[in-house]
Amino acid sequence: MKRPILEQIPLWGPEIKSVLLDMDGTLLDKYFDDYFWEHLVPEKYSEKHGVTFGRAKEELMTKYKHHEGTLNWTDIDFWSRELRLDIPALKEQIKHLIEVHPHVEDFLRMLRRHKKKVFLVTNAHFKVLDLKMKKTNMGRYFDMCITSFEMGHPKEDIGFWEKAEKILGFDKESSLFIDDTEEILRTARKFGIRYIAFKAKATSKKSPGASKDFPTIMDFSEFCR
Repeated sequence: MKRPILEQIPLWGPEIKSVLLDMDGTLLDKYFDDYFWEHLVPEKYSEKHGVTFGRAKEELMTKYKHHEGTLNWTDIDFWSRELRLDIPALKEQIKHLIEVHPHVEDFLRMLRRHKKKVFLVTNAHFKVLDLKMKKTNMGRYFDMCITSFEMGHPKEDIGFWEKAEKILGFDKESSLFIDDTEEILRTARKFGIRYIAFKAKATSKKSPGASKDFPTIMDFSEFCR
């Protein structure tokens, strides 16, 4: 039987002083991003380049895969140039789809009440971070927000964490990191962050799957009991 998350991670005790949180899929519903890259962009790309939607999606998936795990992967200026589309403008068009996962704000308020340092660490482009913080009004909960572009490395690279540690000033031994991507969690663990948790149910449109390697959170209400 799976142990409750609070038995695995003593969040409200003195052992954890800093909490590092991913944005897309962890705090925010990844449906916005999935819909954008898998439906809206192929649709606009097919119109721009005079190909069928199916052909457009096939070409784009190949391009996405080539840049996955690099700084280009979430660089919307790069994709604007690469695809000859105004990616920031397209994101603005569907910003109404940006949604916060259930109980996230309750969780963030509890972190503040318990005087934890709270940091947002994201691979998202700073323009996308700005758009999403304005839409959700969540910026007030964080001591600092950093992006992979500021660090010069994606979170999949140790280099990100080395720079993040210096800028944010967190102690690896007393920090918790939560993300919905296991490759990133493995890098953070290798770097030495003591407490790691996997956020399942990144998108509301797909069934969640637990991690075999990390304590799993299905819903942030698990931390609020």
